[in-house]
Amino acid sequence: MNIIQNNFFALLLTGAFCRKTGSIDPMSLYKWNRLLQIIKEQNVASYALKGAKGYQYDPMVKIPTEFIDKLTKCAEQEQDNAEPPALTNFFLGRRLKNIQENERHAIDASMDTLYLLNIIVSNVRGMLNRGFPLRGIIKMGSFLRNQGDKVDFIKLEKWLKSLHLQRMAQLEGSILIEKFVFEKNEIPFVNEKEPAAEKLLERSLNHTAEDTAEEWHFRQSRSGFVHNNTTVLRKNLRRSMRYIGYAPLETISNFIHNFTKSLSEIEE
Repeated sequence: MNIIQNNFFALLLTGAFCRKTGSIDPMSLYKWNRLLQIIKEQNVASYALKGAKGYQYDPMVKIPTEFIDKLTKCAEQEQDNAEPPALTNFFLGRRLKNIQENERHAIDASMDTLYLLNIIVSNVRGMLNRGFPLRGIIKMGSFLRNQGDKVDFIKLEKWLKSLHLQRMAQLEGSILIEKFVFEKNEIPFVNEKEPAAEKLLERSLNHTAEDTAEEWHFRQSRSGFVHNNTTVLRKNLRRSMRYIGYAPLETISNFIHNFTKSLSEIEE
């Protein structure tokens, strides 16, 4: 991992979980600006700012004032843009809605467990549409640390199995273990760490800027001909293929959904 990403995770680890595993490495102003871009893309400015302040009295660390000023402005403008907890596959989406509705009226209802499920599902959508949603991963980690003792993990495991999301949830948990110093016993739905988790995360960070599902696939020219953006289409297909082994049904359905949506929104 390069120096920019090392500093990125050092700031997040300190800011989100009050942990320091090392120091911040010195960088050129260009690299600090590149780090700021990654922070903005991942929507984690508030965590990074808190982390930067945690290092401000460290004599070995010299974080540029210009970086702190820009980061402060980003944090002030930051909004939680998490994906809604829904699934695009018709059958799995209906199962999820049934779980969400039935749990609210169940005698043994566990709203904390449902809340955690919704975070996991929201992160799944984020991964399929944009890449690893680190803000959502941190949100899940914070909830596990603060409310994990209130979660019915047997019930959660049952829900994840019915939604075919066990491995996607395990992938999310693996990032907490790899990058945020979580212990495996803090995340009961992680039976074993996903070996490709760190590689997928690094690839996502490297391509977040251009690799999004929001870009158009098709546009209609003034002459009436429809043109497709093959570069974006290929990127979205490659991203889908990276996750297809973790959640085949939802991954395929999500790609088809985005593909169909882009067709229906052809500019006139």
